[in-house]
Amino acid sequence: MTDLSHPIFARLYPRLDAGCARAGGAAHRAELLAGASGRVLEVGAGYGANFAHYPPEVTEVVAIEPEPRLRAQADRNAARAPVPVTVRPGRAEDLDLDDASFDVAVASLVLCSVRDPVRALAELRRVLRPGGELRYYEHVRGPTPGKRRFQRYADVLWPFFAAGCHVSRPTDAYIAGSGFTVRTERRFDFPEGGRGNPASPHVLGVAVRD
Repeated sequence: MTDLSHPIFARLYPRLDAGCARAGGAAHRAELLAGASGRVLEVGAGYGANFAHYPPEVTEVVAIEPEPRLRAQADRNAARAPVPVTVRPGRAEDLDLDDASFDVAVASLVLCSVRDPVRALAELRRVLRPGGELRYYEHVRGPTPGKRRFQRYADVLWPFFAAGCHVSRPTDAYIAGSGFTVRTERRFDFPEGGRGNPASPHVLGVAVRD
């Protein structure tokens, strides 16, 4: 079974993300994908917010999304994308894709919510060719003890309202420890000054499959 049904979240998320896009999220997505080329796998593609930002050097995008309502929206957005996009059901932890078959893998605000991020990263590494890129834009565990404590408290309820999202995951550390070499990485708060937001610490980077 590949579907994960989150009907309320699926209705709300595109509206919430539109506000984030205006506040700078769209620029982050464009930065994430700048310079990508060849065949791309995007996991947890949601409603297709990244599709408009793929550069022309990308020859194909295979977009995986387990939530059926979001996947239907992604299908519609794929038709308007500047590059060929195929939307498929599936989960990042169990990809029905060939080894070493992609030049780039994209994880964008998704590793917080998969059930097993280490397994998901192992799958992304498996389907990337040697030297292929993992491009990631994720919110991560905070840099200070106070922020991390706040995030642990938030994670008691946050996943129930945000489709399994966990704000306290050290996703950046998982990436560095999963057979990737981090080439570039930028850390920032989004929104800026988001002290009251447990999901404000973000990281945006490119890692290469060893």
